[in-house]
Amino acid sequence: MTQQTLVLAAGCFWCLDSIARRLRGVTRVRSVYTGGSAETANYYAVCSGTTDHAEAVEITFDPNELPASVLYEVFFSTHDPTSLNRQGHDVGPQYRSAMFYTTAAEQAEFQAVIDGAQQHFDRPIVTALEPLGEVYEAEAEHQNFHVRRPEAGYCHFIIDPKVNLLRQHWSEWIREEILA
Repeated sequence: MTQQTLVLAAGCFWCLDSIARRLRGVTRVRSVYTGGSAETANYYAVCSGTTDHAEAVEITFDPNELPASVLYEVFFSTHDPTSLNRQGHDVGPQYRSAMFYTTAAEQAEFQAVIDGAQQHFDRPIVTALEPLGEVYEAEAEHQNFHVRRPEAGYCHFIIDPKVNLLRQHWSEWIREEILA
């Protein structure tokens, strides 16, 4: 099986984590911190907005089952890529919209994806293209948060509407059971 891994940031990692786990072809999802240092790669430090980290999600998938183009479309349609360092009430650089590349070819691909997505937005897309440096796994309580804590207010008011949007527009790409 061919595997591809992307690291994307779309605000709080709980949202993108929940969405990715529902997509057919996704084999692994990890909420992570990108950038910054190992010493400050923890939730409370990152929430301060001063550590240079982004809350991101590492998504591993089979591109023969889930084309990267579909993942990109889902990414751009389930968050606001025109909002700088903010997604709703989550404010700060740790909540930026970003795509993290590992090669010059991937950087060019991401730029082409952003350029293509721009036609669907009235305001300029501010999704950052950043080289992928160190990745630090987020604490266990942040992994698969939505499934483990569906009663949480954030899940109900922020994540559930995004999952409903996914169901409405991307139903053919949703798996039968959420990836654990």
